[in-house]
Amino acid sequence: MKHPVLATMNPALHALQALHPAQRRQRGLTMIEMAIALAVLAILGALAIPSFSNRLARERLAANAESLAADVSEARFDAARRGQALYVLAGTGPGACWAIGTQPGCGCEQVQACQVRRVPGNPKSGIRIVEAHDVRLEPAGTAAVTSAAVLESPSGERLRVDVIALGRTRICTAQGPAVKYPAC
Repeated sequence: MKHPVLATMNPALHALQALHPAQRRQRGLTMIEMAIALAVLAILGALAIPSFSNRLARERLAANAESLAADVSEARFDAARRGQALYVLAGTGPGACWAIGTQPGCGCEQVQACQVRRVPGNPKSGIRIVEAHDVRLEPAGTAAVTSAAVLESPSGERLRVDVIALGRTRICTAQGPAVKYPAC
């Protein structure tokens, strides 16, 4: 006597074996399906690249502005610690560079003995300083200039680093969408 489970499976097994190998349904993807999927992914990737590069430029711009603001704040405390005025001097042009010095005119273009700190710019980053003002930080913690620099991304977005009279820094959006910082 036949087993009941095997008896019910037997006709289905025989029907499957009776099919010609070309008639059996293969599992997986065909080459055409794979090519279509890759083409769709390539199109979506091509649409995302400009958006990604703009975001990356915006992040570089914000990082440079934040770094300048942090250096101004640090120079403010350093001026109080030293008991002498310090100067923050930003250079205009490609590659955002700035220097903190003990004398006016102690810029970032070259290494000088009067520099306390020098941040050389990276022209490959695409970030540039379009407007720069020398900031004098007094030992009492105050500043005479209200704007340190305006930084610009390759897409034209601008951030301004301000120094208020008490020597504190503020970053605002001078041009472009005010996403991360308020408008100036």
